[in-house]
Amino acid sequence: MEHSPQPGPSYPPPPPYPLLRIMGSNAFLLSIIYLVVGISVELARRIYPTRFVQRLSLSLDSLPAKALELTGLMEPLRADYLNAKIPDYQVRLIFASTTIVIIFALAFMVGILVGSIRSYVERRALKKASHHRPG
Repeated sequence: MEHSPQPGPSYPPPPPYPLLRIMGSNAFLLSIIYLVVGISVELARRIYPTRFVQRLSLSLDSLPAKALELTGLMEPLRADYLNAKIPDYQVRLIFASTTIVIIFALAFMVGILVGSIRSYVERRALKKASHHRPG
């Protein structure tokens, strides 16, 4: 009966889990998807402005609008937009940038949480294995 090798002096530990790279790539992918959906909805809103497309556009705008509102930046943005100090496309860019920041922040928070849980479970398993070693 052959035992699996244990990390130690004769066996190197397994390579570290590439959590940071996974979090970054997931956030990047979600950002690309959001931008493609956002551009598609904006084009549809301008070309074929149905009630459904209008609601979809408002839904996409609600997350960045709420985030900007929570940070106190929505009111100045709204005032500048209504006073024609900034064009529509700049508001869209601000909303898109805000959403991308939110996506990356959420991805890293979830990644840190998952990494912490994984680390805890691994430490616990190693501790349990060291207590049950014959010796």
